Amino acid sequence: MMQELNNLLSLIDAHFGGSQWFVFLLLGTGLFFTVYLRFPQLRFFGHAIKVVRGKYDNKQDIGDTSHFQALATALSGTVGTGNIAGVALAIHLGGPSALFWMLMTAFLGMTTKMVEVTLSHKYREQTEDGTISGGPMYYMKHRLHMRWLAGLFAVATIFSSFGTGSLPQVNSISNAMFSAFGIQQYITGAVLSVLLGLIVIGGIKRIAQVTEKLVPFMAVVYLLGAFSILAYNYQHILPSFISVFSNIFSGTAATGGFLGATVVWAFNRGVNRGLFSNEAGQGSAPIAHAAAKTEEPVSEGMVALLEPFIDTIVICSITGLVLLSSGTWLKKFENKFQQADTVVLSGAYHESDPDGKSAVSEHVLGNKPLPFYTGSLEVRNGQILNTDITLLHARSFADSVRVKEGKEVLFSGTLSVRDGRIELPMNKERAVYLTGKSLLHSAPLSTEAFKKGFLGDWGQFIIPFSLLLFAFSTTIAWSYYGDRAVTYLWGTKYVRIYHVIYIVGFFLASFTDTTIVWTLSGITVALMTLPNLIGILLLHKEVKSSVNEYWRRMKEKL
Repeated sequence: MMQELNNLLSLIDAHFGGSQWFVFLLLGTGLFFTVYLRFPQLRFFGHAIKVVRGKYDNKQDIGDTSHFQALATALSGTVGTGNIAGVALAIHLGGPSALFWMLMTAFLGMTTKMVEVTLSHKYREQTEDGTISGGPMYYMKHRLHMRWLAGLFAVATIFSSFGTGSLPQVNSISNAMFSAFGIQQYITGAVLSVLLGLIVIGGIKRIAQVTEKLVPFMAVVYLLGAFSILAYNYQHILPSFISVFSNIFSGTAATGGFLGATVVWAFNRGVNRGLFSNEAGQGSAPIAHAAAKTEEPVSEGMVALLEPFIDTIVICSITGLVLLSSGTWLKKFENKFQQADTVVLSGAYHESDPDGKSAVSEHVLGNKPLPFYTGSLEVRNGQILNTDITLLHARSFADSVRVKEGKEVLFSGTLSVRDGRIELPMNKERAVYLTGKSLLHSAPLSTEAFKKGFLGDWGQFIIPFSLLLFAFSTTIAWSYYGDRAVTYLWGTKYVRIYHVIYIVGFFLASFTDTTIVWTLSGITVALMTLPNLIGILLLHKEVKSSVNEYWRRMKEKL
């Protein structure tokens, strides 16, 4: 059933967030505004830093947070699993050049984020409880007069608060904690759910107080750990950096356990993961920035311009170089196979045989599909006896495969396979699962990379600790985004109900299949992004006039 659900979600994602038209719309919007506003990410960068530092603050302005608190809250929503697990997933799927497309998405996204925040801050509202509520739904309502589009965005925001801010975040945390410390996923989920409840009940002011302290601390901890890995592997940094740019238009050839990636895969996954990381164009950050104390919407837009730079160009680049310089993205590691990542092919293909490896590589890349196996797997003492099949896991040949049940007991019996998917018994007491060596992706890949440094195996603890801070801060920020969407649709009286559902969903996701969670997040990102991109494109002239008027007023002050 879980596999069928993932297949359905993957099909939906393929037509939205995973489609080429979505990627081109996202990049095209950023490129349009970058040219139209004459590269504001370069021209306004220095001014944005001055605004964040409070040079132009006016204590009399209406709002709930300072510029820095708004930036910290928005960054807490973007600096999350995308910076650790998302980069690893992009490189796993698209090779080193996927990192290039992540950076390009961020560069163009700096302008996109400035535009969406400017418009959202301009049309924000003060709610009946005295707090500020803003976001793309308000400019859609007040300026575009498209209540249907505003409603669609608000609904998508609520779903995305689960698909982006809650489900994949706690899922990555709980899996990392289990891998590093053996803590059961549901225990991690329960403890963090209690902490989450204590924070979100306090609203934006308490959230801002937490994030302004948490974001700088977690960034320093993670970057120090990453720099220690780079220093240890310094001789591989330059080749890794070159590899990011050398295969942009040719794709990455099969090497090591990696079966290759086409230009399309690198481009699509890089842009997709780039968006998940910095959320430029998604319309989420404008909700946090709308609470900032300023009467100058453009100044807050310039503050937002810094987010993709910090989140993706700095942090994701460093993560990517750690993964590439360590070489772990090419190597296979012993791991417990995820059912959704496991495929059985009909026919025996061997990695040591160049022709067999080439055939499987073409299958993985989608160029020449091979037939899937349907039938039974005969298993004796954990070993699969069938010789006419090939088992793949995480887009790689699976080695040293063993079938187990319960607590490391070797399984004997028969397993059914339908269209390449193994149907594993779901009995909790004696759950059947596969282990073996294969490539890794997401947080487990980053964990292995952080072992390849001065700290050795102790380095693996940097990832669960960083994920705990990064992902939990993201969850906090997204609870606010969701509650503002609920406020827009139904008023503040329903916010408490939303918080309860959000926290319960957060707990349940701590022990849900990772692949399904990530697939769901891709869909919700797209559903939020589309109406926002349409809205800001329709208002491009207003954005330009607002920027020009802002600079005119700034010159008069000076």
